[in-house]
Amino acid sequence: MAKIRLGMTGGGLGSFIGPMHHLGAHLSGRFELVAGAFSSDPDRSRAAGASYGVAPERCYADHAAMIAAEAARRDGIQALAIATPNHLHLPAALSAIEAGLHVMSDKPATATLAEAEQLREALAGSASLYALTFTYSGFPIIREARARVAGGMIGAVRKVAASFNQGWLANPLEQAGNPRAAWRMDPSRSGVGGCISDIGTHAFHLAEYVTGDTVSEIVADVRTHVPGRALDDDANILMRFAGGASGVLASSQVAVGERLGFTLQVFGEKGALHWNAEAPEAMRFVAADGAVSLLSPMSPGLLVREPLQPGFGGSILAGFAVQYRDFAKAIDGDTALIGTVLPGIEDGVRTMRFVETAVRASADRAGWTSLA
Repeated sequence: MAKIRLGMTGGGLGSFIGPMHHLGAHLSGRFELVAGAFSSDPDRSRAAGASYGVAPERCYADHAAMIAAEAARRDGIQALAIATPNHLHLPAALSAIEAGLHVMSDKPATATLAEAEQLREALAGSASLYALTFTYSGFPIIREARARVAGGMIGAVRKVAASFNQGWLANPLEQAGNPRAAWRMDPSRSGVGGCISDIGTHAFHLAEYVTGDTVSEIVADVRTHVPGRALDDDANILMRFAGGASGVLASSQVAVGERLGFTLQVFGEKGALHWNAEAPEAMRFVAADGAVSLLSPMSPGLLVREPLQPGFGGSILAGFAVQYRDFAKAIDGDTALIGTVLPGIEDGVRTMRFVETAVRASADRAGWTSLA
């Protein structure tokens, strides 16, 4: 089967997320990265391209130039990966949709809710497919958790606890010129949310993804602890789900000592699931009789089997590879994958509504606030 020709915008020298898209697409076995607008500096774009194995003549200084030039080629790109700071997601996605390209975007979908809604409108009636890499929902054991909840194995969900803590922004790195910190804490590039947008959205999405339910109301405490910081670095959210479950979400980037402190716990009327990103292949399943099972992607009796290369079952690359594989299947015609197992634009709109509602409700010291 011919590989889908992929272009990338962003993901330049020093990027973390660009190589994740590249390697995930490669490991899926269905994509080939053939072009990119990796930097607005042509020399740096070519240097980044060389690290990805992209020919120098197909390394561009902006996404518009890439899309125009590739459209003139018989072997031009068929899909675009977006690995830029948040404020550049919308213009790149709109240009790709206008050119008839499919889009795989890093999360969040856009910098603002209004932009996410604009993107949803552009996709309506378009032949272009759009997916989001909320990467943890591509982890095989997370998909097993989702299937067990959907299959009634823990009964009706009563309580959800999602926590994502990091400590790398405990000091004002953005004020010292750290580029990764600088754009994340710059409202003109990140949007209205800092920590809550960067990692809080992962926790929010996974809580809804695994339970198959939606959060209907929240109470939010979104705060900035580091002096002089323009955006939040800590968020604590109480949640009510439409199906009746209670929830709590905590995200922080000032939690000293934490690197990937992402955990999810789902408690039902007759069982529970526990997952920790620091042991990402494992899920603890507690049955109705109290029996505890430690599950992995290779355990017998799983409801979900994801074909993966050995050693990648619990890595972030596994999430990218599985999601790129699903994206290829959608391009091949199985479009129902998007918005179900593979996050799509509706997930993008929901997470941006969560971010903006939480930030606003916290500032207003509001009580229970609707996410409708």
